[in-house]
Amino acid sequence: MHSSAIFLIEFGAIILGLGLLGRFAGRFQFSPIPLYLLAGLAFGEGGLLPLGTSEEFVAIGAEIGVILLLLMLGLEYTATDLVSNLKTQYPAGLVDAALNALPGAAMALLLGWGPVAAVVLAGVTWISSSGVIAKVLGDLGRLGNRETPVILSILVLEDLSMAVYLPIITALLAGAGLAAGSATLAIALGVAGLVLVVAVRYGRHLSRFVSSDDPEKLLLVVLGLTLLVAGVAQQLQVSAAVGAFLVGIALSGEVAEGAHGLLSPLRDLFAAVFFVFFGLHTDPASIPPVLLPALALALVTAGTKIATGYWAAKRAGISAKGRWRAGGTLVARGEFSIVIAGLAVTSGIEPRLGPLATAYVLILVIVGPLTARFTEPVATRLTSRSRRSATTVTETPQDRDLVPSPDASAEK
Repeated sequence: MHSSAIFLIEFGAIILGLGLLGRFAGRFQFSPIPLYLLAGLAFGEGGLLPLGTSEEFVAIGAEIGVILLLLMLGLEYTATDLVSNLKTQYPAGLVDAALNALPGAAMALLLGWGPVAAVVLAGVTWISSSGVIAKVLGDLGRLGNRETPVILSILVLEDLSMAVYLPIITALLAGAGLAAGSATLAIALGVAGLVLVVAVRYGRHLSRFVSSDDPEKLLLVVLGLTLLVAGVAQQLQVSAAVGAFLVGIALSGEVAEGAHGLLSPLRDLFAAVFFVFFGLHTDPASIPPVLLPALALALVTAGTKIATGYWAAKRAGISAKGRWRAGGTLVARGEFSIVIAGLAVTSGIEPRLGPLATAYVLILVIVGPLTARFTEPVATRLTSRSRRSATTVTETPQDRDLVPSPDASAEK
């Protein structure tokens, strides 16, 4: 059979399967992301029916999916919102780094993998998945919630910190000298700062340039600009996701509203492809040997992420329910963790680090949408029970004797 025909059959089957899985998840009111990942496992390396011809296209579609997820997330907020949130939430970013990077570093050192592997695994456990969380917030209808700006501030701080972390880890893995590593870091910081300044100061001019009454032209210009900025950012050692997010921040007003409506279907399509792609590149046979340490690490860092979100939301004056929702939403890890682990695997510093990181991310990327949905109701129920039990006073026979009955008082 002709290769193009095989490609169409494979990719068509993927899209059809995703649609059916999405309908199934919608019927039971939960996020389809875990189902997309399990589908990728079934048809990936070592799966039931590995794909071949369409894999390269799926990889490109996955990159576009992450970019569109972050672009749409940026369209929800203005540059003023971004700056004010960063100014008020930077302590939460520091707490986030401390609580969630240290368990990964400690696990690597306990396993005897050395300091470089410790720095790598610290990054894997530190960074939440902006792509997964953006999708979950949309699925659960929480983009307008009071705790959502707190969540986004933490995600933005994490993504921006990658502009510093990725050049450092790349230099460590390559064994580069201080001069080479410092030059790479300086370039990355300069590009990230330039994009941020353009987004904040010249966002109105950019919106005028992009604006068009023709939906077709608006779609082409916004999509092309986003992919261009994301590509340039990634080429200069800055995350493509950060570039896409800042493009979304820079666009405002009617342009942002129009672009949101036009790009939503594309985002949903390519985001689903991204989650399938993640599963496609996970060999199920590599997971069992590292499952126990991955489970332990996932359990600890799920708790630390919930604590991070709860503390940050409390600091912002959010109610108790919102605090639990913020914490549960931050649990998922994903694209950045895989990128970091991939750098380590390519360098060959520790052969078990790749499977451990894959198992860890797979656990939390499946658990993350569940904690986002159920952390708040479970915590609320447990809290209400403990309050009821604390306020309930059990009467003793002596207590009952001390309370006069209505009959007795009437007799007196």
